Amino acid sequence: QAVAAHPIACALGLARAAGSLLLGAGMEEADEQNSGEEAPEAVAEEGGPPNDAEAEAGGGEAEAAGAEAAEEPAGDAEPAGDAEAGGEGEEPAEGAPMPEADSADDPSAGTMENSAGISGQGANGMSTADSGMHSDMLDGDGGGVSCSIDFVILPEGYGQTKQVQITKTIGQIRAELEQELSIPENSLFLMNLSGAVEVRELLPDEKSLAELGLKIGDRAGIELRINYYQEQPAEDYVMPDTLELRVTDNRGQEKVVTVHVQRPVTEKPYLGGFRNKQHGATYHHALTQTAPTERKQVHKIRFHREVQTYEHRTRSTQCKRDNGTQMPKVGLYIDNLSDVELAPRRPYFSSADKAALILEKCVIIQCHARGMIARRRAKQLRTERKERLELEAKEAERRQLEADLRHKREVERRMHPKTFEDFNVLYRELEAWRLNEATRISKSGFDEASRRAAQRELLHKETKLLQTIDKLKIQAHSQNRDAKIKKKLETMANPKVWAQSDGETTTVHTPYTTRAKELMDLYSGLRLPLLTVDERLDVLLHVKWTVKEFDCNLTREIVDLIDREADMLNRGRPEKAFVGLRRRLANLFLQFLETPEFNPEAVRFQKVPRQMYDQTGTHPLSTVPIKGLGQG
Repeated sequence: QAVAAHPIACALGLARAAGSLLLGAGMEEADEQNSGEEAPEAVAEEGGPPNDAEAEAGGGEAEAAGAEAAEEPAGDAEPAGDAEAGGEGEEPAEGAPMPEADSADDPSAGTMENSAGISGQGANGMSTADSGMHSDMLDGDGGGVSCSIDFVILPEGYGQTKQVQITKTIGQIRAELEQELSIPENSLFLMNLSGAVEVRELLPDEKSLAELGLKIGDRAGIELRINYYQEQPAEDYVMPDTLELRVTDNRGQEKVVTVHVQRPVTEKPYLGGFRNKQHGATYHHALTQTAPTERKQVHKIRFHREVQTYEHRTRSTQCKRDNGTQMPKVGLYIDNLSDVELAPRRPYFSSADKAALILEKCVIIQCHARGMIARRRAKQLRTERKERLELEAKEAERRQLEADLRHKREVERRMHPKTFEDFNVLYRELEAWRLNEATRISKSGFDEASRRAAQRELLHKETKLLQTIDKLKIQAHSQNRDAKIKKKLETMANPKVWAQSDGETTTVHTPYTTRAKELMDLYSGLRLPLLTVDERLDVLLHVKWTVKEFDCNLTREIVDLIDREADMLNRGRPEKAFVGLRRRLANLFLQFLETPEFNPEAVRFQKVPRQMYDQTGTHPLSTVPIKGLGQG
């Protein structure tokens, strides 16, 4: 990972450069006086080089940096770099006395004394390393042929002033500055010479300060720009298991897509790459992250003829005798009296005859093969036709059966209607019949008397049909009510069904469901017809014992009706006399069944909350005496 590192170089030397900038004014004061007096107070009061616009622009930041450098302890300061190439050796250690020099004989003696005096001001917070560095920077090989250069590091704005010989080239100055600032070679750029001479853009390395126009004693400013790259260790990056990506669909809506990261199970092969010659970064060719497809381990039985065991024998053939032929020639006579001419038993079979025979046999084989294919196709077509006919016959039979069931259902719903829709059908058909009859009477051409007689007959028939429909409605209502009550009681008596973790179900009879089933059996016994007297009395006795467990007006009335029916049975009254009494008894016992206090399973079928019953004065559990039950 390559990053711009000129702030790092600034951190190494800019603190010392800031301290040197504060010493610039003191140095200029020493040059003017050309004496060996120390002027640390003057340096602190001046605060920067005068008559330099670029140095004054960064003066505030330089003073702040100098103050920070002054506050650092002397022991933490970094040691100064090596002396310049044109210097006079290593700088003295902290606290060592500086060599004395005659200011009159050497023009640079005042500068050296000034540097020594500044190096000794440990009380003001400036380290010996910083002062030594400044002393090296002020050191020149020839004070009489030098000029004053203000170096300003941009864009940070730190600056320093240095006496430089005008015979030095820009390349030499740059090398010295790079060595002092401890930065790599060719990473410092000198540009924009200002002051006594104005030169814009980058300063050429091969030209000297004199060639650029500077003279002895001139003062100028040069901008310094540091640009180099330093390799930083890459941080360890751990990719998460899932990545959330925000994408925009065709409708412009943003949604979050979760991508699951698949970890590599094998090491990726090296596929080559390239290296950047500028900063040495190495790049490898990428490899897709698609997991390799796993081959199915299909174990097929494969045979090879060479691995099978087979028997073989070795036989050699050799003629019994050697034979030869000899043709007659000059000087050789061969007797042919005993020669015999042999003719082949079969005519010669040429290659053309063989090709014709192969073609003939191929045609025969082709005929048989095509016949076999045709017979298979015909058999398949016959099978498909048979299946289609069978399917059509079954479909026709199914449609006929559905039509018969539908007709039977329509007849049944007209003969024994049960639902509201069945009675609507009857009313619609009755209305259609009446309209047809009225139209027929009006178009028959009868006289007035005959027409009125026909209309009266039509009205009479319509009335009879309406009465029949009403009777069917009453009968259907009774049947539907009985079926509804039976279904409700069976639902109360059904066991609880519990689902298990393995998918199976378990049926459990609770005390409430057992109680509901017993009450349902008693209600069914009360509704059974054609019972003998003993059987009826037995049912009534069981019902009486059941309801007498509770004492309220409802149970008292049920017990009173049971006693009344038992008395009438003992007297031998006919069955017609028990119709109303038994219906009333069954209705009261049904009310007993639907009361949660007597049948806890009835709570699930309560349409009105129980609090409403408790608020009324005539709820089933009331114990207020009722007249007619023997209480007076």
